Amino acid sequence: MPKQVDHHERREEISRALWRVVEQKGVAHLTVREVAKEAGISHGALQHYFASREAMLCFAMDLATQQKSQRVGRRLGELGDRPHPRDVLRVMLTEMLPLHADARAASRISAAYVLEALQNENIRVRARDGIAQGRVIVEQLIRDAIAEGHISPDRDPVVETHLLLALTGFTTLIELDVVGRQDALTAVDQYLDRLFTEGDAEHGAREGERRR
Repeated sequence: MPKQVDHHERREEISRALWRVVEQKGVAHLTVREVAKEAGISHGALQHYFASREAMLCFAMDLATQQKSQRVGRRLGELGDRPHPRDVLRVMLTEMLPLHADARAASRISAAYVLEALQNENIRVRARDGIAQGRVIVEQLIRDAIAEGHISPDRDPVVETHLLLALTGFTTLIELDVVGRQDALTAVDQYLDRLFTEGDAEHGAREGERRR
C-alpha cells in the first residue's frame, strides 16, 4: 500500500510539473523530456510513471478536473443546504474561467488537452465524453430551475444550456487581455439575472395569487 500511495503522489508531482511547462513555456514545449526536466527527474524515470505523452497529459487533465470539482464543491458548500440554482450555475461557470491561479492552470491544461484531442482520436473521444457529461449536468440544473419556477417556462432548456456554456468562451478573451476579469464576471452576472429574474418574478406573482 505505501508504494501505491508514493506512486500516485509521484504522478501528481509530475502532473504539476506538466502544468508549469504549459503555463511558462507553452504547449509547444509539452514533451516528456521537458516535463521530466521540470520535475527534476530523468527521462527514463518519468517513463516509469507514464508510458507515453498521452498518458501523462490525460492524468494531468484528470487531476486538474478533480481539483476544479473540489473547488466547486467547497464553494457550493458555502451557499448552504438549498442554494438558489442561479448561484449554483454562477459557481460552476466562474470556476471554468481563468479568474485565479488554480483556475488559470486548469484552463491552460484544458487548452493543451483540446489541441491534443484534435490530433489524437483516443483523447478526442475522452475529451468529448467529459464535456458532454458536464453539459448534461448544466442542462438538468436548468430544467430543474424551470420546473421550480426560477426560470420562465417558455425558455428552451437546450438553448439556454448552449448559451450558458458559450459564456466559458470568455476564457480566451481573458487570457489574451481582450476582456478584463471583472468585465467577464459582469457579463456572466447580467446574463444570469436576465435568465432567472423573469421566472422568479412570475413564480412570486403566482404564489401571491395562490395565497390570496
